[in-house]
Amino acid sequence: MNPEAAYEFFRRLAERTPCPQTELEYGNPYQLLVAVVLSAQTTDRGVNLATRRLFPLAPTPHAMLALGEEKLAECIKTIGFFRAKAKNVIELSRLLIERHAGEVPPDRAALEALPGVGRKTANVVLNTIFRQPVMAVDRHVFRVANRTGLAPGRDVGEVEDTLMKTVPADYLLDAHHWLILHGRYVCTAKKPHCSACCVYDLCGCSDKMG
Repeated sequence: MNPEAAYEFFRRLAERTPCPQTELEYGNPYQLLVAVVLSAQTTDRGVNLATRRLFPLAPTPHAMLALGEEKLAECIKTIGFFRAKAKNVIELSRLLIERHAGEVPPDRAALEALPGVGRKTANVVLNTIFRQPVMAVDRHVFRVANRTGLAPGRDVGEVEDTLMKTVPADYLLDAHHWLILHGRYVCTAKKPHCSACCVYDLCGCSDKMG
């Protein structure tokens, strides 16, 4: 997609949703970090149902350690891979206390050194909490970037690199939220809602639905 089309692409997404936000529910930076870790291969809705039980009991790293792995696992047993995720959340909570005085660090390397935190999770936290212009590529972003021709790539790393070059600077800060929402509700995986798409004429998909 050429620069003029990319600018118009995001201008329209921004016009439709002026203030995009994550749909994960959280009350502080630590809770967002935990919620994103829990969201791997799970819907945001499923994570929110679990964290509504969890966060009142353990809103901070110290409280999470006091809760313990077994009680944590019981709170999140409705989501996929809950035992492995419980183990990671307990360990990352311990490391946040030991290394960062219980605070979520605004640094990619420090975040990715925590159990269960990969590049996508780090990017979500850096962008949402610390407002850094980074690109978190989940399955929705990957699909929209490839399907529309906005930023084609064979893997998430390639798509991220291409998006960072393609997204206009004016829109970079909120771009990943717009792409996630567009992929979740309009440019869906099986039956995209092309008739409701605000960027239909800019999309390079060869089999768009009328």
